[in-house]
Amino acid sequence: MPRRMDTRRPKPIRTLMRAMITRRTIMAITMTTIIGTTSIASTTISTAIPMLMTTSDPVDGWDAIDESEAAALYRLMTWLSPAFPVGAFSYSSGIEWAVEAGDVADAGSLRDWLSSMLSDGTGFCDGVFLAHAHRAASMRDEGALHDIAELASAFVPSRERQLETSAQGRAFIEIARAAWNRDGLEALVAHCDGVIVYPVAVGLVSSVHAIPLPATMHAFLHALVSNWISAGARLVPLGQTDSQRVLAALEPVVVATAKRALAASLDNLGSATFRADLACLRHETQYTRLFRS
Repeated sequence: MPRRMDTRRPKPIRTLMRAMITRRTIMAITMTTIIGTTSIASTTISTAIPMLMTTSDPVDGWDAIDESEAAALYRLMTWLSPAFPVGAFSYSSGIEWAVEAGDVADAGSLRDWLSSMLSDGTGFCDGVFLAHAHRAASMRDEGALHDIAELASAFVPSRERQLETSAQGRAFIEIARAAWNRDGLEALVAHCDGVIVYPVAVGLVSSVHAIPLPATMHAFLHALVSNWISAGARLVPLGQTDSQRVLAALEPVVVATAKRALAASLDNLGSATFRADLACLRHETQYTRLFRS
């Protein structure tokens, strides 16, 4: 039997396009319908989201970041990225011994270990030194900056931790001089007159570049805990998803530690992570080692 011809009228193109477009369409669609060879009908459908259209008008804060804020964000993301060549990947801050001893064996125990290191140990103390170095450099108080740098270097509890923080601090300063130099940086470095540990280096350089202290603090602590997690992931080992779960779980600890460090005086310095300090000491004589601390 011959197939019946469909005699229904085709839906107009405009009706079909209207059915395809939802309320959340985020682009402008221009459709040109050519009828025959002589007439052209053009239909333009615009959305209600001008921020994604060709407009420079600020909407809902999308254009609120100014040039100086963008520069600060760019530099912090660069300086505290794992790709920034300070050699952080080669240090574990004693986590390697903690894994060997069985203190850290999975994602949960790594999270608990790092939470203590952040809030009651290295993380908090480094944050305090960063804050005071940043403020002293901002005020061009060379005497105070010298004293902070000296105290921060003396405060490190073990030889390998001293190597870790001083080597990273030296590398950070050298790269800042070579690629991110700024007026006043050389003079402040000279006034430190000795070893500049990592948190002091970050505080000093970010201050010279007029990067706000709170943003610097949060970026620094995020980089610190990220490097610890990276070491733990290689040693336990952990998968990438578990590593991200640990990082996500430590977010409130990082925020709380940053807040405390910003408000702390040098008299508030102190550590209660005896097992972590012992891990740094015992790592020096550990039989097999992947990391330098």
